[in-house]
Amino acid sequence: MDLNSKDELAKALLDARHYTLALYAFLPEDLWIPERVPYMTIINPPLWEMAHIGWFQEFWCRRYRPEHAMKDLPPSLLAHADELVDSRVIPHKDRWTLNYPARETAFRYLEDSLDMTLNSLAASGDEERYFFKLALFHEDMHGEALLMTLQTLGLAAPANVMSMQRAVPHWTTGDLTFAGATFRQGASSDEQRFIFDNEKWGHDVEVAFFAISVQPVSNREFVTFVESGGYAHREFWSKQGWEWLRSRNVGGAAALLLEGLDWKEKWFGTSRNLEPEAPVMHVSLHEAEAYCRWAKRRLPSESEWEYAATTNDVYMQSAGRVWEWTSTPFAPYPGFQPDPYAEYSQPWFHTHQVLRGGSFATRRRLMHPRFRNFYMPERSDVFAGFRTCAIQV
Repeated sequence: MDLNSKDELAKALLDARHYTLALYAFLPEDLWIPERVPYMTIINPPLWEMAHIGWFQEFWCRRYRPEHAMKDLPPSLLAHADELVDSRVIPHKDRWTLNYPARETAFRYLEDSLDMTLNSLAASGDEERYFFKLALFHEDMHGEALLMTLQTLGLAAPANVMSMQRAVPHWTTGDLTFAGATFRQGASSDEQRFIFDNEKWGHDVEVAFFAISVQPVSNREFVTFVESGGYAHREFWSKQGWEWLRSRNVGGAAALLLEGLDWKEKWFGTSRNLEPEAPVMHVSLHEAEAYCRWAKRRLPSESEWEYAATTNDVYMQSAGRVWEWTSTPFAPYPGFQPDPYAEYSQPWFHTHQVLRGGSFATRRRLMHPRFRNFYMPERSDVFAGFRTCAIQV
């Protein structure tokens, strides 16, 4: 799909909205009432999130004027939208108690604002498509976030998600080796795809010789770590990881269950047999690091990950089933300048950790070997696993 074409971009925006509405169709009635949604720092009330998706698209594609202050911009189609669903100014804890419009009003807002977005897109010139692409990928990200919420709350998902398998038909093991090299990490200004500000700009990075696993760590491999007492041995855990583990008082990965003698996987409100060779999922950075110490391996840096992904087809064929933690804190590239949506990256530098690749729930058009995802190290609700590197002696 050529998102530089206004017709293809319009199709993508429609596809994203249909996908969003299909996901929200699976919400139980109670979850449309924010006060009845369990308060958790890792989720949003679905009514807030749905209205926010519409607001973000309307704001950046129709209302935004760089030379105007917020108070001088055209009003939103949704009354008081800026005071309700602008994530830049609405504290997370307040999203459970605001005076929201009726659900039917929010749905109509999504429909009307999309119509106006498509009209604006049809009248746009070739150099005026940036914010339409931004809104598209923002909605794609929220689609994955909603699936994370459904999984976290133990709720059902669409049938095509419920039946999803992550294992590849022909499992291969071992390491891929890469000679040391200097390569260009980050995006180039002549790329035709949408580029997020934290990918700007390409800069030379040197990587030493490294050997990285062909596949992410599997359920079978991670279960061996659990069964060997990996969660009970302090020596495998960082100081922060051990404190996090003690605070949770758990003895294994968040989504793994031992039922009798069989390992199961928590899966959208049910449990299913564990695919031994599927990538382990729902592990935090702390757990990934502990596994690596136990296995006498290490996590790849994001530079190693990107170098492998951009120079080896086999590597990329094994990506895209779980997000993959790296050993690299999320930080700006040299010369970083925020794009107009300044809150996308800048507030999270130096507190979050870089993940790469994509998961089964990531829309394919969003995935790219240079795309940088980022989460707090303790997050185990993400559809994330990891792969490992050999430690050179």
